[in-house]
Amino acid sequence: METINDRQTKGKDTMAKLYFKYGAMGSSKTAQALITRYNYEEKGMKTWLIKSSADVRDGELILRSRIGLEAKADVMRPETDIYQVFAATHKGDCHVVIVDECQFMTELQIEQLRAIVDDFCVPVLCFGLRTDFLTKLFPGSRRLMELADVIEEIKTMCDCGAKGTVNARIDGQGYIVTEGEQVMLGGNDRYIAMCHRCYQQAIREHKKVRV
Repeated sequence: METINDRQTKGKDTMAKLYFKYGAMGSSKTAQALITRYNYEEKGMKTWLIKSSADVRDGELILRSRIGLEAKADVMRPETDIYQVFAATHKGDCHVVIVDECQFMTELQIEQLRAIVDDFCVPVLCFGLRTDFLTKLFPGSRRLMELADVIEEIKTMCDCGAKGTVNARIDGQGYIVTEGEQVMLGGNDRYIAMCHRCYQQAIREHKKVRV
């Protein structure tokens, strides 16, 4: 019977990769992360599902998508050395690492994920946002843009029908917020995906984007 080590040794011929799969709010990033996990495990392969400790919307240990998919995930705090945790608990017993809300990982943690790919020949798939509500890169996302082997956009749409690229933050009255901390957790009540044109127009005209 082929073992995980056998498969990983064979994998060195094709090389594992670091993936960054990003999309705006509402693009089903978490659902895709959970579906990816299911697909691997359906084939008898072992996965390690992790998320940042900044994401506590559904409980610290639960990863839940808007469409109802959920799974238990290991939580990585800013001070956690992901490389060392992997080496101590998953080396030789893991086919893929799946990371949700990767934008909240520190730059050092992204480098640790890169090292897992390089040193253990295990693919790492990162799902998350590219930019914040002010269209600025998150530190973790910036490092992924620099280090990832494969960068893929998960597309979603603005209400006008154009591609949604901006994670617009809205207040309780439905107006776009242009000041505040970079990290503020929320779902459809707090964020909306918009194209840049509609985003700028709504700011200029102080127009409600959600009733």
